Amino acid sequence: MTSNNPSDTLPVLGFIGLGIMGAPMAGHLLAAGYAVHLHTRSAIPETLLQAGGLPCSSASEVAQRADIVFLMLPDTPDVERVLFGADGVAQGFAAGSPGGKTVVDMSSISPVDTKVFAQRINALGASYVDAPVSGGEVGAKAASLTIMVGAPQAAFDAVLPMLQKMGKNITLVGGNGDGQTCKVANQIIVALNIAAVGEALLFASKAGANPAKVREALMGGFAASRILEVHGERMIKRTFNPGFRIGLHQKDLGLALQGAKSLGLSLPQTAGAAQLMQVCSGHGLQNLDHSGLVRALEIMGNFEIGD
Repeated sequence: MTSNNPSDTLPVLGFIGLGIMGAPMAGHLLAAGYAVHLHTRSAIPETLLQAGGLPCSSASEVAQRADIVFLMLPDTPDVERVLFGADGVAQGFAAGSPGGKTVVDMSSISPVDTKVFAQRINALGASYVDAPVSGGEVGAKAASLTIMVGAPQAAFDAVLPMLQKMGKNITLVGGNGDGQTCKVANQIIVALNIAAVGEALLFASKAGANPAKVREALMGGFAASRILEVHGERMIKRTFNPGFRIGLHQKDLGLALQGAKSLGLSLPQTAGAAQLMQVCSGHGLQNLDHSGLVRALEIMGNFEIGD
């Protein structure tokens, strides 16, 4: 007899890493009717359990139970540990039948290490997709994330319906590692734009102009940008509660500079933005939203926007 339950025809999913970004992303998959096995290093959010999320005690258990395992973790070592450490995804695959299974890493990590991780997962008979995102907490909650994918075409096609539940602008950039390379490029652009907006608003404010009015005027001209719109408002209103933390963006710029060194490139503006983030970290501000990068400029200038 054919089942009338749509969930019976859908792949079983796993989601590991349920922080600021991961929790709402997993929530969208649950809302779409997928069975989702959950694991995180802290307590699983009650909202996900109430929505039908299935708690697991380890990444290995998730990998045994799920057809497709999503990761949303802070940094490269975290992904390596969850994939290949004790009670990790690879161990779960080995204990079961990894053929036809897939890892989808939505973290922002090293492109070089991603290629190695993909080879190790492929060697187990499973597929690997790197699919880092842009859009922050707001995009995660609104299911409007930009998703940059590195994967073979067949693996991309298989996971696309799930990615469409979490994002809107989804692009297959190339093979494994290319999604992460694209994300690093994204983070360069975002950081430099935040720094530019911070310098402009700080300059205007110190010169005696109303920074809110300056931002309003600039939004109607060639300087208009999403960064000026959203993060410019944060700088003026002093709302630096994290959507994407300075410490994480600093990590991403470190990946950019490491990659540039290996490629024989100079990225002077990226290096400058990284130094501004280091100023923030040195003053204990690494957990602010990355729009708080303006605090480094304010500290150096001994003046705050709106003073």
